[in-house]
Amino acid sequence: MQIIPIASGKGGVGKSLVAANLAIALAQAGRRVVLADLDLGGSNLHLILGLRGIPFGIGTYFNSPNTDFENIIIDTDVENLRFIPGDSEIPGMANLKAQQKRSLIRNLMNLADTDVLIIDLGAGTSTNTVDFFLMASQGIIITTPTLTATLNAYFFLKNAVFRILDTSFAKGSWAEVQFHRLVSGGSALQKLYIPKFLEKVKEKDPASWASYQKAAAHFQPRLIFNMLEDPKDVEKAAKVRRSCREYLGFDLEHLGVIYRDDVQDIALSSRLPIILYKPQSVLSQAIYRIADKISSFERTEIGPLDLQALEETHQTALLEAEVDFEAKMSYLQELLQTGALTMGDLMETVKTQQFEINQLKKENLLLKSKIVKAIKAGFQP
Repeated sequence: MQIIPIASGKGGVGKSLVAANLAIALAQAGRRVVLADLDLGGSNLHLILGLRGIPFGIGTYFNSPNTDFENIIIDTDVENLRFIPGDSEIPGMANLKAQQKRSLIRNLMNLADTDVLIIDLGAGTSTNTVDFFLMASQGIIITTPTLTATLNAYFFLKNAVFRILDTSFAKGSWAEVQFHRLVSGGSALQKLYIPKFLEKVKEKDPASWASYQKAAAHFQPRLIFNMLEDPKDVEKAAKVRRSCREYLGFDLEHLGVIYRDDVQDIALSSRLPIILYKPQSVLSQAIYRIADKISSFERTEIGPLDLQALEETHQTALLEAEVDFEAKMSYLQELLQTGALTMGDLMETVKTQQFEINQLKKENLLLKSKIVKAIKAGFQP
């Protein structure tokens, strides 16, 4: 079974939209798919699927001792697609206990009659979210081109590396003692320069270094850039990749790009995923393309891609951004000609986006000032 956890460093980047539509695309391709909503503090994936009034979910499993896990998995109207609802109304579901987390992971990894498990995770970097992300070697991180989104995507990946460090070192080892000394320092952990720390571990505690290297070899996250407006937006992925290579010690595979599409809002109001509502839209075609990559390049043997293969994924994303931008312009022209989109709708969209741009500019200036202050204070990423 192929496990695909989907995460984001912050909310509002379209993570659940990608998870739901990607699950449908893979199911349409004949894969037996289970889509699990593990955004347990704010479960709403069922709304994107067009499902209403679901009376049970993961919370039911934990709060009703006689409930079998298979009984909370429901069939959907999409052939080959089943769904595991989350729970946003049961207190405590956002903070699962360690035993509950282990039980949930065990049940998910032992699903019957399943080719692909897609897990929609909560936004942020909680330990539970990171642990679910690390269930598989090739989790997907969703981000948008905004500065805050790319920074939070990087920090999510950094916390995942911290978690691998934490679980790799034997209790009482030199590396474990030093790492937990940094953890107890709070902010000192975020300033930790991982390559330098690992050099010391290799020198002082070779066994721990080897253990980490073995675990890190299975960490091969993939990136999707969502809500693009311009082909140049995709170039910002290079900054995330460079930070991962220089400061975290791993490379980042680029899985694809998705442009912002206002038809998504219409699809949601129609209670249909966009891939069913408008399969020929630019957004839907991008999802299908990503699904094809996942199906075509599924690797049975875990091992890092070589540098050339990784570079090709980023070059391909640049080309896809150019092609999709032209398709989006043609698509908008078609909508205007058919009357599906009025000039007033288009002007309203432009006004909304201009407001968002102005807000982001203010946010950008604030973040830049914080970064400058951090650099002056001797901060290291």
